[in-house]
Amino acid sequence: MCVLFSLQTSPSLLFPSQWSPALTIRTALLSLQALLSSPNPDDPQDGVVASQYKKDKKLWEKTAKYWTEMHAVEKDKQAKVVDEKLKALIDMGFDEEKAKKAYAEAKGNVDRAVAILTA
Repeated sequence: MCVLFSLQTSPSLLFPSQWSPALTIRTALLSLQALLSSPNPDDPQDGVVASQYKKDKKLWEKTAKYWTEMHAVEKDKQAKVVDEKLKALIDMGFDEEKAKKAYAEAKGNVDRAVAILTA
């Protein structure tokens, strides 16, 4: 899950204004865990993401999945995911080079890549 929201019930200790020397790694990790498990789009860290979350949750989920695959997955796993998606495009009958270009332009979204290839 792409988390860009603050806590609903209490302010996060992860912000510089809430930091103190008494803040331990454990406390910071507990705050991060709470932030990750309780998205609150009514008190966002990123208004664009919060708006997307509220208005089009399916698109938000796809975007979060894309960012997770691009930035939080081990490179070997990421390469495997990309290879599988490109293979799917090639298996649909698209030229490999055109499929790679469309896939890159679609930022990893196979449905958008197909739309680009068939336009």
